[in-house]
Amino acid sequence: MNKKFIAGGCSFTFGHELSDDESGKTPSKMSWAHGLKHNSADEYICTAHPGSGNSGIARRVFEAVANNQDIRCVIVMWSFLSRYDWAMPRHRELEKTRWASISPWDTNTGSEEALATIQESRTQKEQWQNRIQTFEKTGVRPFADAIYKHAANQYHETYLSWKSIIWLQNILEKKQIPFMFTLADNSLFYKEMEHHKDQDPLMKALHDEIDLKKWFSFGERMMGFNQWALLEDYPRGTTHPLDEAHQDAVKLMLPTFNKLIGGE
Repeated sequence: MNKKFIAGGCSFTFGHELSDDESGKTPSKMSWAHGLKHNSADEYICTAHPGSGNSGIARRVFEAVANNQDIRCVIVMWSFLSRYDWAMPRHRELEKTRWASISPWDTNTGSEEALATIQESRTQKEQWQNRIQTFEKTGVRPFADAIYKHAANQYHETYLSWKSIIWLQNILEKKQIPFMFTLADNSLFYKEMEHHKDQDPLMKALHDEIDLKKWFSFGERMMGFNQWALLEDYPRGTTHPLDEAHQDAVKLMLPTFNKLIGGE
């Protein structure tokens, strides 16, 4: 059987705005994740979903792991805290007729910021307008407004993200599937200079369950891929690092990848 290489993440893993991006129709072969695959496996399974939060990332990777055999490895780039993954009342236009990835941009106030940010990209504007229409029809939009107005907070988002990370980590270890985790932004662990684990004993205990020996970071204090690309002034599209950053990220990640997963 073909050995499978499973990648999880958000748009930074899917490969938005890379040179082979076809309006987000298929995962890029220029992404850091596909670059790590190289000759280490026969089949590339990209579960990354643009706009996904960490609960959604874990859910999609788990589904791929549960429905495939001969898995060579799993790699995941975890995303921002402020995104939610929610099972909505069934609707044919939702992911798998059920799921919605929700971000602050999906609110009435956040959509203005989104449109201003992607103003220069015709493709992203069209995609965003379609997303707005879908979320209006499915009831996700008013639900997002309610979440971010009344309930969203960093503490709960950290709790959900870390719980999802530990859940997937433990499943992969139980199934003896080699894996490597990384991150897009260190807000997953830090608020400026303060570490989220220092908030209370629950957060400390959760953080202690994360096996950081299985992670790659792009610098001190768990620097993420997007932060590193900004710091190193790599070329960017509207909201994402372009091909060169992904190519150089692969070079940085390969020693850790080979240590955790094994070389060719």
